[in-house]
Amino acid sequence: MNSLNLKNFIREIPDFPKEGILFRDISPLMEDPKIWAQIMNNFSQLCMKVQPDIVVGIEARGFIVGSSLAYKEGLGFIPFRKPGKLPGDVIGIDYKLEYGNDRLEANEKSLYKGIRVLLIDDLLATGGTAKAASDLIFLSQANLVGIGFIIELSELNGRKKLPKDVIIESLVKY
Repeated sequence: MNSLNLKNFIREIPDFPKEGILFRDISPLMEDPKIWAQIMNNFSQLCMKVQPDIVVGIEARGFIVGSSLAYKEGLGFIPFRKPGKLPGDVIGIDYKLEYGNDRLEANEKSLYKGIRVLLIDDLLATGGTAKAASDLIFLSQANLVGIGFIIELSELNGRKKLPKDVIIESLVKY
């Protein structure tokens, strides 16, 4: 399925979550089992390229995409969460967004030296969150082997913030 077809299933919501933002809603993609299966098949091809040991998903829609892919591929799944959402000892990284600061955390023992990680999220915009997630993977000494997004907003140049030596794939580009 090409990106033109997937675009037909992405709803555009103006001025959400704040004025001036055009929100790209993936809910219709998830509501259609054939379309969702095709998305997972596309990400399965990325898995074949990079051979991950584990899938990491970024809160919150990255959980949906990443855990679906992990299940399909018979891999484990690690959630990267906002502060205070995970029990036990965590590692984390603070980062800046275009509208403030944020933090991502993971269970301290989930990532370790040498594990091959595929990072998955729904959307690449300015790249701040994906860069922070990449940095958290590197901080844990894990091996980031690939990054996948359903949607990439190319005009925001988020890809430039991501590691150059990692395979990055987006299913739909605007």
